[in-house]
Order: sequence, then C-alpha cells, then structure tokens
Amino acid sequence: MSDFEMELEVNGRKVRRRIEPGQRLLDFLRDDLNLTGTKEGCGAGECGTCSVFVDGKLVKSCLMPAAKAQGTKVETVEGLAKPGELTPVQRAFHKTGASQCGYCIPGMVMAATSALRENPDAGIDEIKERLGGNICRCTGYTKIFEAVELAREVIAGRLNPATLEADPAGESFIGNNVRRLDAPSKVSGRLRYAGDMVMPDMLHMQVLRSPHAHAKIRSIDTSAAEALDGVACVITCDDVPGEDGFGVFVHDQPVMARGKVRHVGEAVAAVAAEDIATARKALKLIRVDYEELPGLFDPEDAMQPGAPVIHDYAPDNIVKHIPVRKGDVEKGFAEADIIVEQTYETQQVEHAYLEPEAGIAYVDADDVVTVISPSQNITHHRHMLAHIIDRPINKVRFIMSPVGGGFGGKEDMIYQGMLALAAMKTHRPVKLVFTREESIIASAKRHPSRVTYRMGLKKNGRITAASFRMISDGGAYGMSTEGVMRKAAILSCGPYDIPNVQIDTYGVYTNNTPSGAFRTFGGMQAQFATESHLDICAEKLGLDPFEIRRINMMRDGAVTHTQQKLGSVSLARVLEAAEKASRWEAGPVGQRGPVRGDLGGEGTRQPCTLGSRIKSADGHNKEKVA
Repeated sequence: MSDFEMELEVNGRKVRRRIEPGQRLLDFLRDDLNLTGTKEGCGAGECGTCSVFVDGKLVKSCLMPAAKAQGTKVETVEGLAKPGELTPVQRAFHKTGASQCGYCIPGMVMAATSALRENPDAGIDEIKERLGGNICRCTGYTKIFEAVELAREVIAGRLNPATLEADPAGESFIGNNVRRLDAPSKVSGRLRYAGDMVMPDMLHMQVLRSPHAHAKIRSIDTSAAEALDGVACVITCDDVPGEDGFGVFVHDQPVMARGKVRHVGEAVAAVAAEDIATARKALKLIRVDYEELPGLFDPEDAMQPGAPVIHDYAPDNIVKHIPVRKGDVEKGFAEADIIVEQTYETQQVEHAYLEPEAGIAYVDADDVVTVISPSQNITHHRHMLAHIIDRPINKVRFIMSPVGGGFGGKEDMIYQGMLALAAMKTHRPVKLVFTREESIIASAKRHPSRVTYRMGLKKNGRITAASFRMISDGGAYGMSTEGVMRKAAILSCGPYDIPNVQIDTYGVYTNNTPSGAFRTFGGMQAQFATESHLDICAEKLGLDPFEIRRINMMRDGAVTHTQQKLGSVSLARVLEAAEKASRWEAGPVGQRGPVRGDLGGEGTRQPCTLGSRIKSADGHNKEKVA
C-alpha cells in the first residue's frame, strides 16, 4: 500500500501532506507538523498524554491512524490559545500548581477543556470521571481537580478572571503560594523534552536486547545489519575506546553487554539509521550466539555457597552489606518478656514516569561529545562517560533536558553511553527514545526486600532489643544498591529509642532487572517492616498501637543506633495529630481502630487482626495467633 496525500485542518490552518500507510495521528502531528505538545507516554491509549480534539471530540492520537483524520479539524494543545496567551483552563493549572514534571499536563489540559466544553457546570465527580483516562505520576491529582473547578467558575462568570492571577508574595516568598516559573511552557505544550527535540541530519537509534537472563556471548555478527541501506552504524562493546563501566557506586555495568548478559533486556548492540523503521529492520539482521548459564532469581539463593557467580569481583554475589550494632542485643532479648518474630516482603516496583527514557548525542564543532537527556545525575554521568570514551573531561558535555518524571529512576546512565558512541562513530546527531516496553524491561526498579524482624519487649510495651535483617534483590548491576542499603540500615528501626540493636542489610546480585533509586529508597521497605511489626507487637501485648509508639519514641536528646544525637524530636506531636485526624478510638483488644462512618454519626470500629510467630524469652515457640 503506497502513501497518499491527506488534507485536513490543524489548529485552524489548512494542511496537506503525504503520509505513510499505518502512520498514527500522533506521529503525523509530532514528526510531520512538529506539534510536540502532544506527547507519547504509553502508545497504548492508557495514559492520555497524546489527547487531541478531532472534529471537537477528545481522542487519543496514539490509537488513531492518521488516514482517519482525512478532512477533519484537529486541535492540539498548541491551538487552544494564541501564541503567548493562555486559556482560563491553562491559567488555572498555572495558578494552582497543577503542573509538576509537566509531561502529562498538555493531555490533562485537553481533557479538562473537553470536560468543560461538554458540561460547563460539571461537578467534581464528573470532572474526575472525564479526566479518568489521563494519568499523572507526580501531583496526586488534587491540584489538577482544583484547577478544573477554578477554571469552571471563571468561565461561568462566578469568579473574576483576576482570580487566576498570581497571589502577592508579600515580604517573603516563604510561606506564600508562589507559582512555578516553568508552568506556562508546560500547560501550553511549548516545553521540549528530550524526545521532542530534533537536529538537522539526525539519525535514529534502536537497541538489540538480550532474551536471556544469564548467558555467555559467544559471538555477535553485525555484518548484515551494517550492509542494510539506511544504516549509518552498528555499535557493540567493541566500540568502547576507554574503561567500559558505569554505575552510581560501583562501575560494574558496561555500556553494552561485554562477554555475557546478566538480565533479560540488557543492551547487546545498537543501530543508528536514517529512520526508526530501518533501525528496527537492522536489529533483526544481527546474529548473536549465546550459551545459556544458570540464572539466579532469589537473593537468598544467590548468597548460598556454590551459587553461580554473576560478577567475578563479587564471588559471594553480595553488592553491599551494611552492619550496625548498638548495645548488647542478646542481653536485651534475655530481659524481654516476649519475643516477636516475623518476616516481611516488599515487591519490585516500576517507576512508571510518563516520559520514557530519551536522549540526543552529537559531536559539536569543537569536538565536544554532547549528550542531552533527562539525567538526574549529569555531573556523575559526565565524569563516567569521559572515562568510557577516553576523552578529557573538557571534551564531554551533558545537558539536562526537562525531566518528565524521574523519582530516582533516571539516575542511571543506561543509554547515554550508546548515544555518545554512535555520534562519535557517525559524526551525526543520534536520537533514542525508549518504548514503554523498553522502559519497563531495561530501567531500574525499587528493590524487592525480605526483612526478618525479631523484637523483644517487656509486658508494658518497652522494647528491649531488636534484630533487623534485610536481604534486598539488587538485580544484575549495582546501580544505587549500596546507597539503598545504607539508608535502609540508618532508618531500619524507625524513630524509636531501642537500647540494643543488631542490623544487617544486604544488597545481592541476581539475574533480575537491576534495582535502583526510587523515592525514599530503602526507607520505605524498612519502615513498612518496622511499623507493621509494632502493630503486631501491640496486639500481642494488648496495647493501643499509638501507645506502644509513645512508650518507645525518641525524645529530645535521644541517640540513634548510628550514634547521632537528636536535638528537637517532633514525633509526639506527629502521633497526636495522626491520632486526632484519624478519629482513633481505643477499645478492647482487637476492637481498636479508626471510627468509620458519617461525621457526627456513631460509626463502627475496624478491628485489626494480624498474625505472627511469638517466642517467649526462653526461646520456646508459642502457638501462632491470628
């Protein structure tokens, strides 16, 4: 099927273009018309970042063939207002602080505009329903809903348009509602993220990834791919001129697999070609001969003597072990009236930032290798890349593009090295944009963890000793594992004054997707275990969960298990506020809980029934209680 000429109206302008069969409306708008306010977040119609109007109806342009737009009127976020101006909806988003990373915001603005066009008096429930097809990973949605309600009132004339202006800062910006400087570019779709950027004579990169979790690479044959028309270069680890290794704490990860692959989805080779279709076709022509090796998928298995070794420098497969000791833990357990032991597990979690990984690399006129990407750690990346490409630091430059959501997941240099090598090899700009599937398979996740908690307590609820052992799945490469283990150890026992503590956190190599930084890294896993364990202990002792925390909380002057003396400790006030806000009422054991029901009504208490393994001070097992 040959391409054909399409005519339509886009943002009030007549457009005539020849399009390729199968081209999506999203690609037509972005690639042919350079209307990059329309974003691609998922390519599956789930996130709403690609929302546009077609003949007045809101549609997701990633699902609509461009050919179906023949003869229609298309409106994108760039067409909602005149250049330099903002609609009431866009101004309301600016006013309320509804845009954070901003990547979802053009699609949100389109959905909000649609909601108020179809029902100018839409209530909050309808607004939520109409925006239900759009995902935001930053805001929690509250400010977005506030913005739509505010815009509704201004459009209806019930509020003066001056309401949308900035609040006066007064004598200080501190404590006042200050608007984001970058919000206008985000709400209007003008801000360019890495995937929106183009350069003259630009090549497009695609990456060949391993189908195996653990395998030796016997050979890689790229000759057929290199011979394909439109292919500018194919790169492998053999193209690295310097020290091939990067990471946040340990430089254990090659730019592309060297000698063997260690997880499914690891980069093995990359193609730079005139267009994405050619690059993908070339990937299929690369021949890799693998010899599969035994895989390790549970960190405790990886720690066993004789387990397969994932990295030669770590024969025990341990990335990092952080031990912390305070007091005499065995003495503390001997003084306890009961000992409660339990194991807690957390799972791998995907960051799911709406902007997939993307970047452009080029060599400028002064032979400076330049990489543009949403890196959360550009200074470290610059120094690592200088070693990898064997160039002085003044010949390496990193430019941080706007970050369309990161949450720690864009700290890792998992693709910037490939872009730099291809740009050096071709002397042309090279661009790479991950698909959502690539982002999920190749980027670091939150560390899965397994915590074994043992706590000794007196009958009055005072903790005498705690043993905390966390084993975390670091995946195939070190990335941020060392830092995560340190933070988990530091925060392991929470804000509680425990005289005798034994803490061990282990980050372990496996053949799973690498683990890395993710909001509260290490702290979340540790606090989930600690707070769950205290609830169980409170139930066993017949204490109110708030009371057991008050008995053991740190106070002014407390010394932590890492020997830090605390000045002002606000935990008592936090507990009091939480108890009040939750409308907590204490009752008989098993009947404590927040009162649920209409305000002013009687409500019902929600019982808590948790099970654990309890040991008495002499070490004998008692019956498991549910």
